[in-house]
Amino acid sequence: MGPAYWVRVRRSAGHRWRLLLKAVKQPCAKLWFQPVCLTDTMARKSPESGTVAQNRRARFDYFIDEKIEAGIILHGTEVKSLRQGQASLSEAWAGPREGDLWLNNCYIPEYGNSAHFNNHEVRRPRKLLLHKREIQRLSGAANRQGVTIVPMSIYFNDRGIAKVLLGLARGKRQVDKRQTTKDRDWQRQKARVMRERGR
Repeated sequence: MGPAYWVRVRRSAGHRWRLLLKAVKQPCAKLWFQPVCLTDTMARKSPESGTVAQNRRARFDYFIDEKIEAGIILHGTEVKSLRQGQASLSEAWAGPREGDLWLNNCYIPEYGNSAHFNNHEVRRPRKLLLHKREIQRLSGAANRQGVTIVPMSIYFNDRGIAKVLLGLARGKRQVDKRQTTKDRDWQRQKARVMRERGR
């Protein structure tokens, strides 16, 4: 464990740094962070572990050519609602406007513990944060015929910041959707057979 490791540990521990130093001498003891072992507490979370909402129909309705991670500008009550796991992307879509990329029609319900006048509008347009080159590239792609920008999921990354996973997508024909359904059903049947054989 080099110096860079301990700098990262100190930043993540904050004011509890001294307690963490004591834990190094007995790394598997039950202290303020209740670890199984010290190394387990330092493991990073994957994006999937903090997923708040998923657009399940995106892969059924579209061919996803490329995935892009974007930041999003949120109000305080919106972040609190997301942390409670309340959001829906079923009718959401992303598109360019005024030189920026916006997430439209994403449903984030009002935060229950906040005063009514202090709450947010549930389906307001929300600005997405991307580099200028990425915005230009995605805007150009969205203007092409048959290509759209689909919000696939909202999640919290390992630093606790809300992110939106966008997909550059092409619409499927009815034949393609039927094939997707067949493939999905076949995968389920195959998994069921493998489970029964394993018993």
